Amino acid sequence: MTPHRRDFDALVGEAERAPIGGWDFGWLDGRAVEDRPTWRYFDRVAERAAAVGRLLEVQAGVGSMIGKLPRLPQLPGLSVATEGWPPSVAVAAPRLRARGVHLLVASQERQDLPFAGGTFDLVISRHPISIRWDEIARVLRPGGTYFAQHVGPDSLRSLSEALMGPLPGGTSRDPEVEGSAAESAGLVVRTMRVERPRTAFHDVGAVVYFLRLVVWIVPGFTVERFRDRLLALHDEIGRHGPFVAHATRFLIEAHRPG
Repeated sequence: MTPHRRDFDALVGEAERAPIGGWDFGWLDGRAVEDRPTWRYFDRVAERAAAVGRLLEVQAGVGSMIGKLPRLPQLPGLSVATEGWPPSVAVAAPRLRARGVHLLVASQERQDLPFAGGTFDLVISRHPISIRWDEIARVLRPGGTYFAQHVGPDSLRSLSEALMGPLPGGTSRDPEVEGSAAESAGLVVRTMRVERPRTAFHDVGAVVYFLRLVVWIVPGFTVERFRDRLLALHDEIGRHGPFVAHATRFLIEAHRPG
């Protein structure tokens, strides 16, 4: 076995053995770098949360958004998060309990929000899988706001195509489609911004770990199935440096008329 192949096998083996629990990218520190959108979503959420009395985070993952909002000024009097994926719930529950945030385990399929209409001043979500706009409009009070950062179309497409080959185009996660759906539900879209932040993978192990965690980038991913493509990617990184792809993010702010 050549040193090059031993290096590949060591990197891939390490990534395959790494535990995956909840929505945690800490293992990638120093091995992959993802730029953030320029609008600084977390900071803008913190500003808005300080000015409202009732806050809901939809599809909160491991609670790293609402669970890290500044303590001063204090969190809104009613702060609630929903999440449905069991590994994320296990991580989020103690984190949010310590902050006085109520965690509701909600169905990932139906996405009904079991709250009375007009309950919340502010609804937030970072990278939701999908959104029930009718439910968002229903639980917002008149004058309330949905303020979220969504994944946009063709996010990390070059990484998908590096393993799967050319992919057809489509309108999935199109900001204009989402905006129209929000307005059809009775909301008024006031902000829509789109950016393509850079993501760089410094070794093939980082790619393997990422694809194990973010399963929709390469559906059905296994090292055995995509070994030849991964080896080609390993060669490319060795010759040219980090493999660079671009995510798509869009910021949407929509209000329920008062």
